[in-house]
Parts: sequence; C-alpha cells; structure tokens
Amino acid sequence: MKLTNILTIITAFLVGICNTSLAQINTLDQYIKQGLDSNLVLIQKDLSLRKALNGLDVARSMYLPNITFDLMYSHADGGRSIDLPIGDMLNPVYATLNQLTQSENFPQINNEQINFLPKNYYDAKIRTAVPIINTDLKHNKVMREKMVELSKNDIELYKRELVKDIKIAYYNYLSALQAKEIYENSLALANEGKRVNEKLLEAGKGLPAYVIRANAEIAQHESKIADAEQQIRNAKFYFNSLLNRDPDSPIDYFLETNQLDSVQNAELEIDINGREEIKSLESNISIQESLVEMSKQVYIPKLSAFLDLGSQAEGLRVNRNSQYYMIGAQLSFPIFQGNRNKLKIQENQIAVAEALNKLDQAKQQLQLSAEVARNEFFALQKSYEASKVQVEAAATYQRLILRGFNEGVNTYIETIDARSQYTNSLMANNIAAYKLLSAFAKLERENATYPLN
Repeated sequence: MKLTNILTIITAFLVGICNTSLAQINTLDQYIKQGLDSNLVLIQKDLSLRKALNGLDVARSMYLPNITFDLMYSHADGGRSIDLPIGDMLNPVYATLNQLTQSENFPQINNEQINFLPKNYYDAKIRTAVPIINTDLKHNKVMREKMVELSKNDIELYKRELVKDIKIAYYNYLSALQAKEIYENSLALANEGKRVNEKLLEAGKGLPAYVIRANAEIAQHESKIADAEQQIRNAKFYFNSLLNRDPDSPIDYFLETNQLDSVQNAELEIDINGREEIKSLESNISIQESLVEMSKQVYIPKLSAFLDLGSQAEGLRVNRNSQYYMIGAQLSFPIFQGNRNKLKIQENQIAVAEALNKLDQAKQQLQLSAEVARNEFFALQKSYEASKVQVEAAATYQRLILRGFNEGVNTYIETIDARSQYTNSLMANNIAAYKLLSAFAKLERENATYPLN
C-alpha cells in the first residue's frame, strides 16, 4: 500500500476519533455502578450506617415499656432477732380460762424468737416499667436521627469521590490506549518511509543517511509505544482496584460520538447547596442545638411508673397468700448541682457557635473550589478547541510535504518533521480531550450533580 494511502486512512481515522470520546455513557455508568456496589471502603461505611440505624431503633424503643422477670432466693440463719413473749402474756390468761371452764381447751404456748433474716426465702416477680415524662429520650432520639443522616452523608460523600476517581481513571486508561494507537500508526508511517528510502537507495536515487534516520525514528516510536503500554497497565490496575476487581480484568470501551459535545454544551452553573459536606455540618449544628435544649430542660421532672406482679414466701411455698402485686411511680428532679448544668449549657452554646463557623468556612471553601474547577474547565475547553485546529493544520501540512517529497521538491527530513508535528498535535488533542472530560468530572463532583440513585 502506498504511503499516501496509509496516511489518508490514518488521518481520517484519527481525526474522527479526536472529534469523539472513547467513553460510552452506558459503559462508564455500568462501571460506576459496579464500583459503588463492590468498593471495600463503601462496604465498611455501609456497616457504619447500619450501626447508626440500629442505634436509632434503640432510641425509639426507649419509649416502650420495659418488662423484666426477677427471681431472688436467699437462706440465712442467725443475725438479728426479736423476742416475742407470747407465752408470758397469754399463758396466765389460758390457765384462768381452763379453771373457769374446767377443761384443757387452752394449752400453754412458748415464747417466740423471730429472726430478721428469712430462711429458705424467695421473691419472684414480673416488673413492668414505663417512662411517662423524660425529655432526655426525645433529645436522644433526635440526635440518633442526625447521626444516621451523618452516616448517610458520609456514604454519599465517598460515593461522589469514587465516581470522580472512576471517571478520571477510565479517561486516563482510554487516553493511554489512544496514545499507543497514535504511536503505532506513526510507527507504521516510519516503517513505510524506511521501505521507500531503501527502494530509492537500491535504485541509486536515495541516500544512506535517510535510511539511518528512518531507523532512528522507528526506534523512537517503539520506545514511546513501550512507555504507553506501561501507562496502560498502570491505569488498568488502578481502575480495577477502584472497582475491587482482579487487576488484569479487561476494560470495555466504545465510541460515543457526542460525549465531548454534551460536555461542552452542559450547564456550568455553580450550586454547592447539594454538597454532602454542608448537609453533614448542618446535621452537626442540629445535634449541638439538641444538646443545648437537653441541658436547659434538666429541671423538668422525670416521671416513671412501674407494676410488679409476683410471689414471695419462706419455704418455697407458692399459694394464694404468697402472691402479690405492687404499683408505684417515681418522680425525680435535681435541686442543686453546683452550677454544673449552667456551665454545660454555656459549653454547648459555644459548640453551636463553632459548628456555625465551620459551616460558613466550608461554604466559602467549597464555593471557591467550585469556581476554580469551572475556570479550569473553561481553560481546557479552549485548549481542546485549539488542539483540533492544530490537528487539522498539521494533517494538511503533512499531506503537502509528503506530496512535495514524492515530487522531489521536499526532503525526507521535512517529511519526518511534518510527521512529528502531526503526531505531536494528535497527542496534544488526545490529552486535551481527556483532560476536558476529567475537568468536567471534577466540576460535576464540586456541584454534586451526578445522580447516585
């Protein structure tokens, strides 16, 4: 195949690729979904969320009655006791009654000694306790809800970072593939140039220096191809690590003709209100405010009620007389705590002020970061447009030089220079295209606009 035909085919193919993106939306979104489902850090954060949800369920359950079964058994002998002189008090009376009735109907009885410690004693009961007034339960529930929100925001925050990293890693991998393809096509042109010069030298119309120069050019492109292959391997390993896959897993990619056009035509308004960092700081403010309210309500009485149903007796007897019930209520509130609660209120109010200050700082920093990301995108957009013009100019220049070389007007060195300019312009366009896509991924991250669900 003639050099002009090879050049025409390669030029048409590469210029077409430079006007498209190698990242098909559906393919990339599938990889992103896979990364969100299998990333090890996300799995750990999901466990933390489940722990926070479990804590919220515990806080809600505090409003429900608490039912417990208690069984106590004890046996003792000795210790303190009380003497009951029943015989001394009743025996004279019984003796008089026996004389009056001329009978023995009233026998003599002994004095009694009763120990305070019971022998062979048990107490079994079912206690039902329920809170009636307890403001701490409400605040604890609110704080647990906010902690769940913090865990969710933490997961969303990491997901957005992961989406950005997956996109940039994907673009870097495709850029390395494209670079290798450019160098391989340049190598094909260099080999063709060497073949032509060898034929001319055999015919006595060429120069040995041109063959030597062609060999040097071939070695240079082979070295660049080796570097590109190493970059491909590194990019592939990093991309697969984000997806928690085997490092050698293949990466699919397809042409998407309107990807760069959609990126360039996307709305670039800055809105940081959807950032998870701001939501987390707002949740933290709510937690601190709940602590302030809880400290202020410390003097609200705490009231709870209980009901005991059980049986108690000595000798392990269970009968109608041993059964009992007890109902009661408990009320408590502090009177004096050495101004500790007042100091606690002041401490929590300071914490609220600190949280508000952190929120203001975060908004300022996130706004600045978003502005910088948008400016970077605009700059790369101009660079990409300029690189397309350079590719077209370099392609035209190479065709003219090649035609002049075939007609004997231009030297072989000029063709090498034209090919180098064309290869460099293709590489510049390749780098600019994927830098633009990466910049859009960063801007998308700054605005938190990627649909995670």
